[in-house]
Amino acid sequence: MNRQQRPMAAAAALLPPGKSTPEKERKSNSVHRLFPLLLLTLYAIASVLRLALSSPFPTAFVQPSASSSSSSTFSAESRQEAESLKTHIPSETHHVRAEEENPVPAPPPCSALIDGTAVARNEAAAFVCCDRSHIRSDLCYARGDIRTDSASSSVLVHGMTSAAEAIRPYTRKWDPAITRTIQEISIRPANGSRRACDVRHEGVPALLFSNGGYTGNLYHEFSDGLIPLYVTAQRFRGEVVLVVAEYRPWWLARYRPLLERLTKYKMVDFSRDNRVHCFSEMIVGLRIHGELIIDPWLMPNGNSVRDFQALLLEGYNAVARSNPSLPAPESPPFLRSLVRSTRREPAGRCSRSRRPRIAVFVRKGCRVLVNLRELVRACQRTGFDVQIIEPRRGTPLDVIHRALAPADAMLAVHGAAVTHFLFMRPSSALIQVVALGLEKPAEEFYGEPARRLGLEYMAYKITPEESTLSKLYDRRSAVLVNTSVITDRGWQEMKKIYLDKQNVKLNLTRFGKVLAKAYSHVCVARSGIE
Repeated sequence: MNRQQRPMAAAAALLPPGKSTPEKERKSNSVHRLFPLLLLTLYAIASVLRLALSSPFPTAFVQPSASSSSSSTFSAESRQEAESLKTHIPSETHHVRAEEENPVPAPPPCSALIDGTAVARNEAAAFVCCDRSHIRSDLCYARGDIRTDSASSSVLVHGMTSAAEAIRPYTRKWDPAITRTIQEISIRPANGSRRACDVRHEGVPALLFSNGGYTGNLYHEFSDGLIPLYVTAQRFRGEVVLVVAEYRPWWLARYRPLLERLTKYKMVDFSRDNRVHCFSEMIVGLRIHGELIIDPWLMPNGNSVRDFQALLLEGYNAVARSNPSLPAPESPPFLRSLVRSTRREPAGRCSRSRRPRIAVFVRKGCRVLVNLRELVRACQRTGFDVQIIEPRRGTPLDVIHRALAPADAMLAVHGAAVTHFLFMRPSSALIQVVALGLEKPAEEFYGEPARRLGLEYMAYKITPEESTLSKLYDRRSAVLVNTSVITDRGWQEMKKIYLDKQNVKLNLTRFGKVLAKAYSHVCVARSGIE
C-alpha cells in the first residue's frame, strides 16, 4: 500500500460497519440508475426489430434511384423504414406499390347484392350481375336506370355495358320440363332513346318472379312460390314492389293476407301491364332453400320457417277477426260437422276446457281413406273430437285456417293437403299416412319441414295389405314388396302406380297405437299451456 492509499484506508476503517465510502456510494447509485435505462433500451430495440419483421411492406419494396451509392441507398431505406415503423402507416412508396399490385378492389359477389349483405360500390353506374350457382334457381341483380318493357318480356337497363342476360324466374331450374314453360325475361341494354316512365317508383326496388309452373297445387304454391318469395323479399320490410310474370288474379285473392305483409305497394302484372315502370334497383328470380323449409344459416337475419308461419298466421288471423261469421251456406261443403269423442275421461285429464281435436283431411280420386267411418270411430274412442275437412281447389284458406286453429292434431294421407300443417300451432301433432312407395317424398316434403316447425311428427307407413294395390298385383310382386324397383325408374313411373292407382285401408288395431301416442302427446302439451 502506497502512502496516498494509507490515509484513505485509515479513514475507511474509522467508518461504522455497513457504510461504504462516498466513491462506492456514487458508483452504486450510478449502476442502479443505469440498469433501468439499459432495460428500456433493450426493450425498444426488440420492439423495433419485431415491427420490422412483421411489417407487410418489407424494405425490398423501396426502389432507390440508380445513381445512389450503396451507403446512400442504405440510409434512404433506413429513413423510409423508420418513418413507416414510427407511424405504423406504410410509406408513400409502399402505398403506391401496393396500389399497383391491386389497382381495383374486387366487386362484392352477386349473391351478396341480392341478399342485401353488400351494396354496389358505384351506385351511379349501371350494374347487372347474375347468380347461377344454385341447382334450384337463377337470380339476377340490376342497378341503374331500369325500365320494364312487357311487350318484349324485357327489363331495359340504360348504360348497361355487359351482355344481355336471359332468365326464367322460377324455382325449379333442375326440372327442365316445367322450366321450359316459364316466361323468359331478358335483362338487356337499352338501345336508342329512353321510353318515358309511365310509373316511377322512387327509391323502391322491384322483385320480379314468375307465377307459372305448378301454381295451382297447394304444395307447390308454398314450396316453389310463397316461401321462396318470403326468403327473397322479407329483408325489404315491405319496401319492395312485386312484379309478377304469368300473373293469376285468383292467386292474389287467395294469398292476399300474406302478400300484404310482404309489400306495401300494389303488385304489377308484368305480362299485361303495358305501362313503363321505372326502378333504380331490381332482383329477378327467387331464392329457395329446399322443400317447405327456410334455413336460418342462409338468411341474412337468421329467420326460419317459424318466422314465415308467424307472418302467415298474422295475416289469416286478421281475416278471421274482421269476418267472425261462419262460411256462407252457399260455400262448398268442405267442412263436415264436428264429431264428438265417445271416451269418458276422468275429471281434469286432458279435457279441462275442451277435448283434444283432430283434423282429418279427406282426399278424392286417389289415396283415399277407404275405411274413413271406422277411422273416425277409432279417433273418438281414443279421446279426440273429429273435424273432417274435404278441401277443393279454390277452397278459401281463411276458412281452413279457422278450422285448424282449434285443432291439436292433424291427419292426412301423403299429398298436397298435408301442406296445411303450416297453419298448425307448434307442439301440435301431425300424422302422415305414408302410402306404399312414397316414403322418400313423404319425409322430404313434409316430415323434415314439420319437425323444423316444432310439430310432433308421426309417419304411419302402411303395409302392403293396407294398400289397394294388393288387389291389383300378386303379393310377391316388386310393386308390393320391393318398391324401390319402381321408384328408381323415375317420377313418372312412381306417380303412375303409387300416386294415382292406390287407396288406403288402415289396419285400425295397428293404427290405434299411433292415435294413442298422438293423444298422449297432445295431453302433455296442453298441460304445459293450461
